[in-house]
Amino acid sequence: MTNAELLNAAAAHAIRYLETLESRPVGATASLAELRVGLGRPFPETGEDPARVIEDLVRDAEPGLLSSAGGRFFGWVVGGALPTALAADWLTSTWDQNAATNATAPAEAVVEEIAGAWAREMLGLPSGASFAFVTGSQMGHVTALAAARHRLLRDRGWDVEAKGLAGAPPIRILATEGRHESLLRAARLVGLGTGAITYVASDTVGRMDVAAAAEALRQSAEIATIVWLQAGELHTGAFDRFAALCPLAKSADAWVHVDGAFGLWAAASPKHRYLLEGADQADSWVTDGHKWLNLPYDSGLVFVADSLAHQGSFAQTTSYAVPVDGFRNQKDWNPEWSRRGRGFAAYAALRALGRAGVADIVERCCAHADRLVNSLGALPGAEVVASPVINQGLVRFLAADGDHDHRTDAIVARVQEQGEAWFGGATWGGKRVMRVSVCNWSTSDRDIARAIATVREAVADCAH
Repeated sequence: MTNAELLNAAAAHAIRYLETLESRPVGATASLAELRVGLGRPFPETGEDPARVIEDLVRDAEPGLLSSAGGRFFGWVVGGALPTALAADWLTSTWDQNAATNATAPAEAVVEEIAGAWAREMLGLPSGASFAFVTGSQMGHVTALAAARHRLLRDRGWDVEAKGLAGAPPIRILATEGRHESLLRAARLVGLGTGAITYVASDTVGRMDVAAAAEALRQSAEIATIVWLQAGELHTGAFDRFAALCPLAKSADAWVHVDGAFGLWAAASPKHRYLLEGADQADSWVTDGHKWLNLPYDSGLVFVADSLAHQGSFAQTTSYAVPVDGFRNQKDWNPEWSRRGRGFAAYAALRALGRAGVADIVERCCAHADRLVNSLGALPGAEVVASPVINQGLVRFLAADGDHDHRTDAIVARVQEQGEAWFGGATWGGKRVMRVSVCNWSTSDRDIARAIATVREAVADCAH
């Protein structure tokens, strides 16, 4: 088999997979033990036929795949790759550029420059903000915290890039209990540690309490502070009150970071952008491309208002990778060096969608989420715990014996077994809930109807 024939065969498998998403079970159909049997084999002493390797991989891996690329996956905030973005991503792998510098990947450097500026404008962020294409929000948070660490310690006379953190002035992070777990890992990775996090009270939907934030800022005011806000709380989709909290934090010389992994894209929607009023006053922002922009994994964007602090955290020179002068050099803004060209898929998607297309995806997903959550909440013995602010909501199922947590988990498990739709369980306010997330460009009214029907069936099954 020639290289062209091998690649055509792989493309045929990919197209067949996409074309059958609507009829596939949403959950995996094989157990971990079965997957190990199918995929596990002795490491070969000599190479095997590439065509056979690909055929075996498809056969043995597909039973262990979640059909999260399709329109009936509501478990996590997971988008599905837009066809245009997927095509660009195939080309990205084919071109095999090392997007570390503008010298190693000139076209990718230009594409990042353009796509980053487009995204910045659409998200309503300051025109002078710098940006980086990273693997996702996790590394976006690391990048933003590194920039915050640079400026906060520089302002206190400490060069953290040269001296490290040993002996440095302390830095604290103010956040709510409802923060995403990626905050904890980011704090660990930049050397601040989870002990640097002080939790501030929040309201019933997870928004930081403004009075509690003011009090926290007054306490230990001499300590360098990062205020961690959210554009789209993970469970409820709630947005912090940026118009009140950003000026409050700035008056205390704190750095404001916005976790907008999915919610920052609400800025593209005329209907929902009011939720981000005042967010442009923050110092850094993070969002994922593989969520609401529906790019293939892995794709994240981080923006930093203080571009000098951003660049100061990462830029370094070498004798063997001389960049082109006057031309954005990717590694000056990224925690990674060798990396794939993430800008190509983002560029293709943004061009293909335009501002109106991104807004349409956001608004359709929000409408689907509202219908889905409220329809599920109307089922016998069900209740809405959190109505969608945007695309997230919570539902739970009540039991006659009072064990609502067990019944909720049982219904979630039953839905996953049925394979018609996929929801995940979570704990919110001490209660087990079914979490609903609608983030896929392809989710249709029919997908929502199928999901409602399968949950209705699971409710009936679990009544016996």
